[in-house]
Amino acid sequence: MTSPSPNLSHGPDTVAIPGPSIVPPRVLTAMARPMPDIYEGDLIDTSLEVAATLPGLVGTSGAAFVAIANGHGGWEMALTNTLSRGDRVLVADCGLFATAWGDLARALGLDVELLRADDGRAVDPVQIGEYLAADTLRSIKAVLLVHVDTASSIRNDLPAIRAAIDATGHPALLMVDAIASIGCEPYRMDEWGIDVTISASQKGLMTPPGLAFVWAGDRAWEAHDQAGLRTPYWDWLPRHDPPANYLRYCGTPPVSHLFAVREALAMIAEEGIDQVWARHAALARAVQAAVDAWAAPGGLTLWAREPAERANSVTTIYTGAVDADLLDQIARAELGVTLGIGLRAFAGNSFRIGHMGFVSAASLLGVLGVVETALLRLDAPLGASGVAAAAAALA
Repeated sequence: MTSPSPNLSHGPDTVAIPGPSIVPPRVLTAMARPMPDIYEGDLIDTSLEVAATLPGLVGTSGAAFVAIANGHGGWEMALTNTLSRGDRVLVADCGLFATAWGDLARALGLDVELLRADDGRAVDPVQIGEYLAADTLRSIKAVLLVHVDTASSIRNDLPAIRAAIDATGHPALLMVDAIASIGCEPYRMDEWGIDVTISASQKGLMTPPGLAFVWAGDRAWEAHDQAGLRTPYWDWLPRHDPPANYLRYCGTPPVSHLFAVREALAMIAEEGIDQVWARHAALARAVQAAVDAWAAPGGLTLWAREPAERANSVTTIYTGAVDADLLDQIARAELGVTLGIGLRAFAGNSFRIGHMGFVSAASLLGVLGVVETALLRLDAPLGASGVAAAAAALA
């Protein structure tokens, strides 16, 4: 009599989704403390330390704002502080999340125009330049896009986009969702001419969801003076260098999250931001090497076509004739790894591997080994061993 196949998922769960990312033990420990006095003491020092550290993280001399929100809250904070109802904005999308930001902008009463990249490609800076050059009345007030789209794993070339805008002489603000790139990819806000940057706590910053971060440059502050969408909760002005700490957060501070993100920022500083970026780049190359090795007719391929446009924090893998949902089910229920599912247009035909934040070669190779095992169980088309290719890339 044949013995049943063992379930191999017992043991520590491995979550390989592109956010919320793994929270390091140090960060969890920092959160596990009694509620402090919110008017003086360690919490005030923590708030000041976080506020002082955040600008350097993105390479800006501009102000950083911390809101109790997710990334969508960061989107709204950026828009309401710089724009007025009826303003035109250009949304440049290479996946899903810029379009979602545009939907939020439309709900706020903005006039949204959408420019879509070709499937598997980043936004074309030339197209943005042409679009703005045609706006002879200069009625477009802002260009919205993501640095890394978490659904498609495509990275946009921000310096090239800034150069294309500058070549037209157009005054539109450049606003960037960097939620999936801060702490994972090189990001230089002032050098690249970014006017507003948005991020959140739950990806490269290794902290549970709950904090949105918005960095505002000089031109964004100039727009703030005339912004008709400003609201009491999101308004930058009372949050900027306030006389009382609680005003930074428009009320009670996010106590546990502040201690957590302070610890996460300390971990990044200890490793060194250049080393953090190098580690993410190496892990991304390993995942890409694995998928290239697995590739076969009817099988897996990388969604992002061009190597230079592939993110260092997440990889979207198109599954071809392979059932993505069944592959995910085997990995999760039988082998103990939770993969990122495909979102909306990517649903059912792709999965995602998150390699952001607190991730090592050991954990990533384990995830790739589970994917390869699931593919073998499905008798999926396979070119070669992706695990061997990833190991070679890391070596």
